[in-house]
Amino acid sequence: MKKALIIGANGQLGSDIDSCLLKHNYVTLIPNHSELDIVDFEKIKQYLSNHKPDVVINTAAYHHVDLCEENPELATKINTVAPTNLSIICKEMNIKFIHFSTDYVFDGVKHKPYIESDYPNPLNVYGRTKFEGEKGVMLENSHALVIRISAIYGVNPCRAKNGLNFIQLMLKLAKEKDELNVVGDEIVSPTATYDIANLLPILIEKEVCGIIHLTSEGECSWHEFASEIFNYTHTQIKLNKVDSAFFPAKTPRPKYSVLENESIKSKGIQSLPHWRDALHNYLNNIKN
Repeated sequence: MKKALIIGANGQLGSDIDSCLLKHNYVTLIPNHSELDIVDFEKIKQYLSNHKPDVVINTAAYHHVDLCEENPELATKINTVAPTNLSIICKEMNIKFIHFSTDYVFDGVKHKPYIESDYPNPLNVYGRTKFEGEKGVMLENSHALVIRISAIYGVNPCRAKNGLNFIQLMLKLAKEKDELNVVGDEIVSPTATYDIANLLPILIEKEVCGIIHLTSEGECSWHEFASEIFNYTHTQIKLNKVDSAFFPAKTPRPKYSVLENESIKSKGIQSLPHWRDALHNYLNNIKN
């Protein structure tokens, strides 16, 4: 029976990975921050030496975009230094290392889906520290796996967004307001954490390494996504499409951050569902 250490197991993605690996007969280790501080090199080494997992999965990140701008040193510690150190230690101990990154490593000017070989050009501290983390992981450990994801949502609370993912926020606001303004010029591929987690055992089994993209198929604006949420749940509300300038942002963000899952497709691995199908599945599950 294989053993997996999941860092960030209380988050949206980590909790779904934990549930999925348990179903695949993994023993999972899910330490909290006080049990395992990922910025402490020696404590990481001691923990891995004591518990000897077969795979380490890092979902932890400092991902509040505006706070990263205010605290670049902390963002660097968590998003760059910590994964690099984990990668070094995992290589030394012959442990598979999987690290999650982000679509925000790109600037969004391409206006067509980014593939793994496109060179990143992050617009903000969050994207830059995540990109530096990717480079550190792969430089130190060529057998590591870096997975870029985008616009994720899950059942567990999203701490960076006051406990609500985009879907939950839209449904909450629809109960409180008569109309909503939602951005129509930012294009993404909303992705369910359940779908990412569900593919992870296959990626581990096939010993996939390098940098891959893992998002839902298709693309949409946040306005289109909100519209589908309300249509599918028969929610009556006036939905207005606005430009991103309508909500002045402290921090620049890419307007187009769609990722193409080219690498896994080239390996014959089934891609994730279309974003609309994934959304319907999620809404059905939370309803039940």
